[in-house]
Amino acid sequence: MISTRLLVKRAALRCRSVTTFSGLTSEQFMKTSTNEPILQYKKGSNERKALEEEIASMSKRTAEVPLRIGDKKIKNKLEKNQVMPSDHQSVLARYTHATAEQINEAIEAALLAREKWEHTPLKKRADILLHAADLCGGKYRMKLNASTMLGQGKNIIQAEIDAACELIDFFRFNAKYALEAAGWDPISTKISTNKMILRSMEGFVAAIAPFNFTAIGGNLSAAPALMGNVVLWKPSDTSVYSNYIIYEILEEAGIPPGVINFLPSDGPTFGNTVTKHPQLAAINFTGSVPTFKTLWRNNVVAKIFTLSIRPQILIQWLLELPDLLGNILQKIAAIHKEVKLGDVRDGSIFLSAVIDDKAFARNKSYIDYAKTGQDGAKIVLGGKCDDSKGYYIEPTLITVTNPKSKLLTEEIFGPVVTVYVYEDNQVEEILDGIKDATPYGLTGAVFSGDKNFLYHARDKLRDAVGNLYLNDKSTGSIVGQQPFGGGRMSGTNDKAGAPQYVLKWTSPQTIKETHTEIPEWRYPSMD
Repeated sequence: MISTRLLVKRAALRCRSVTTFSGLTSEQFMKTSTNEPILQYKKGSNERKALEEEIASMSKRTAEVPLRIGDKKIKNKLEKNQVMPSDHQSVLARYTHATAEQINEAIEAALLAREKWEHTPLKKRADILLHAADLCGGKYRMKLNASTMLGQGKNIIQAEIDAACELIDFFRFNAKYALEAAGWDPISTKISTNKMILRSMEGFVAAIAPFNFTAIGGNLSAAPALMGNVVLWKPSDTSVYSNYIIYEILEEAGIPPGVINFLPSDGPTFGNTVTKHPQLAAINFTGSVPTFKTLWRNNVVAKIFTLSIRPQILIQWLLELPDLLGNILQKIAAIHKEVKLGDVRDGSIFLSAVIDDKAFARNKSYIDYAKTGQDGAKIVLGGKCDDSKGYYIEPTLITVTNPKSKLLTEEIFGPVVTVYVYEDNQVEEILDGIKDATPYGLTGAVFSGDKNFLYHARDKLRDAVGNLYLNDKSTGSIVGQQPFGGGRMSGTNDKAGAPQYVLKWTSPQTIKETHTEIPEWRYPSMD
């Protein structure tokens, strides 16, 4: 019988005015369970000065990112460049792609490290992650943020929330949840003792990370390792540098060589190599649907499989805005004028470039489609695209008259929002149509001042998304507060940031020990 599992698949500087949790033991964090505070980076603050210094320093040099296989650092020819999306002539980091032979070498290094790592007490593994969290929050905080800003186009607060706070929360809460899970035992009796141990999975885990959240890269690799697994970590080419900083943090925190192997690679080469290996235990993946389908085709017939699809469809499905073209549009237009698009090194920007030339072309193609007027499309705000210096897509608002328009149902992954305005008497029809409008099932938002309608829509959309937001934007989940994940082509909703997530990386074993002899083979009912 074939088993398939789909998993969805997040002390140098400390501000004196901010409460922090540096240096907590696992026991102490079990009691506090508090999210990492978000620094505000106001002009003149200590953290703003430190970040600007790091950005300036990082902008002037090109980092070198090697492969990490066991205790080896391998550079090959450093033939690849990670450029800054907001200034694509500037090279942030040089790196190399692992060959199939090097990927297989990493598998062997991981399998050699597995037995000793799995037998390392869970508490010690958890304390390594807590140490890593402290390093992320202190010594490496500005380096994580700066590399995410320059390499992935995030502004200051976006980087702080992602590369610092969410990553720290993943490390700390996963440690907490793992220790809590390990503390549970089955019921024992007077004559027998029952235990359950959380073994790692046999073989190795392949962690395939996306570009859009630095914290996801750390979580995809570190969560399986926390539970005793060994990992091959393939970062996205467009987030190599920030992900490698996390690798170095985990190494400094005490992860032994071979437990996590860092392997930037060509996607098909990595996918084909790991899926063909008989010791593949699981794939922890966040990325595009086409990549998932390729991995699925290669893998479904023989392996336990793990998936996290995290497409960001930037659509507010339910806008109860019958007067969209009136006062509300005027308010949106006023805000649009204030939204500044530019280089991440300018602290006043709200958003920066999309990640690369492919993302630029994809976003532009949807804007060009809207310009044709198909589906009744009309560009209301924005619509400009310029890749002469950086991959800039102006924030764009489009209205359509066809609720099944590709602008509403396909993955755009950029600052393009499409709105369909409906009449009040169409609301039930709209709700019915939204529920199955796309193959995805990740997040959704309902906005309404009418509580009865709000809760009616909530119930109607019960099966549509894994994370539903009422009168709030459909992004920004926080570890431990809004466990994240969705169904359908968005994964199997295993909720990163919740206690269930760490259990996905275990193969539990139940052990019964009986302390008395079995006196008789016959059942009493036989007498």
